[in-house]
Amino acid sequence: MTKKDDKAWKVLKSEYLFQEPWLTIRREHVQLPNGNEIPDYYILDYPDWVNIIAITKDKEFVLIRQYRHGLGYTAMELCAGVCEKEDESPLVSAKRELLEETGYSKGNWELFSEFSVNPGTHTNMTYCFVATDVEKVSEQNLEATEDITVHLLTLKELIELLSKDGIKQAVQAAPLWKYLAINHLT
Repeated sequence: MTKKDDKAWKVLKSEYLFQEPWLTIRREHVQLPNGNEIPDYYILDYPDWVNIIAITKDKEFVLIRQYRHGLGYTAMELCAGVCEKEDESPLVSAKRELLEETGYSKGNWELFSEFSVNPGTHTNMTYCFVATDVEKVSEQNLEATEDITVHLLTLKELIELLSKDGIKQAVQAAPLWKYLAINHLT
C-alpha cells in the first residue's frame, strides 16, 4: 500500500497552452494542503533525457563541443540527448546518442545517477550513464541541426575544465563532479 503524500498539491484544473515536440506548457490551478490556491502554476512537459560519461580504454573522457543558442556560446559537454518514444529504455537512448554524436560505442555501461533539471516545473528526469572502455566504431551520424565536434580529454584536463566552470549544464556538471568525487578525488 502506498502512503499518501501529505504535501501533495490538488489539481483543480489543468490545460495545455502550447504543445510542440520540444516544448509543452501546461497551466494548472492547484490547491496546497493548507487550502491556499495558486491559480496559474506552469509546468513544462519534456521527454526524459540522457547523458553519458564515456571513457575510452585509454582512460580519456569523450566530450562534445557545440553551440548553445540559449546562452549564446559554444559549450564543451557530455554526449546527451532525448529518450525517444521508440527507445525501449534510457540505456538504449544513451547508447544511440553516444554512437550518433561521437561514433563511440561498445564498452561497459551502468546507470550512474538520475537528476531532475527542476522538479518544481519540469516533468522529466535525466539519466546519466557511465560507459567505460568505449571504442570508436564509426563516424558521427549527426542530424541536420547538429554541428558537433568530438574531443578526448585526460582526467587532468576534465578536472581543469570543471574547476573553471567550463561545463555550464548542471545535469552534466553534477554527475561529472559525483564521478570524480567517487573515483578520483578521495
